[in-house]
Amino acid sequence: MIFRGTDTTALLTEWAMAELILHPTVQSKLRAEIDSVVGSTGTIQDSHVAQMPYLQAVVKETLRVHPPGPLLSWARLSTDDIQLSNGMVVPAGTTAMVNMWAITHDSSIWTNPDKFDPARFMVSEGGVDIDVRGGDLKLAPFGAGRRVCPGKNLGLVTVSLWVARLVKRFEWGPVESDPIDLSEVLKLSLEMKKPLAAVATARNCV
Repeated sequence: MIFRGTDTTALLTEWAMAELILHPTVQSKLRAEIDSVVGSTGTIQDSHVAQMPYLQAVVKETLRVHPPGPLLSWARLSTDDIQLSNGMVVPAGTTAMVNMWAITHDSSIWTNPDKFDPARFMVSEGGVDIDVRGGDLKLAPFGAGRRVCPGKNLGLVTVSLWVARLVKRFEWGPVESDPIDLSEVLKLSLEMKKPLAAVATARNCV
C-alpha cells in the first residue's frame, strides 16, 4: 500500500507537469491563480488548495486523461454467476476489473476526451464539479464504495501542493532536443513511456 501511494502520486505529478508544459496557456492561468491566492512571494500551504479551483481542475483533468491505476483498482472475484442487465453472465470464479482508462476516454461520456482541458471541471466556465474521490463513477480513479483508496485525500492534496509549488517557483518549458512524448506504458501503474525532461526557469519569488 505504501508503494502504491508513493508511485501513483509521483506519476500523477509527472503527467500533470508534462501537460502543463504542452499547454503553456493553462500553465500561465494556473500560475496567475496561485499568485492571486498567496501572492508572488507567499508560501503555499495545504489550506490554500481549497481556494484554488483551477489547480483542482488541472489535477482532476490529469487524473481523467492519465489515471495512474487504469486497470488495477477494483479487482473483484465473483463468487456466484452474476446476471448483468444486458443479458451477459459473469461466471463464478471470474476476476473482474473496471477499466477506468476506457471510461475516462469514452466520447459518449466526455466531450473531446483526448483533449487536455481543465475548464471541463470549472463551473464558472460551463464545466461540472465532479468529486473524484468515488462520488461519481465517470471519474473514480481511487475506486468507490467500502474499498475506496484510503489515501485519496492525502494523495490529492500532495499532488496539488507539489504542482502548485513547482509552477509558482518556476516557469516550465520543453527541452528542444528531447520533446515530450505522452505515450503510455502499463506496468503496476500507468507510466510515461519516456520520462519527462523539462527546462525550469526560476521566477523572482521566495
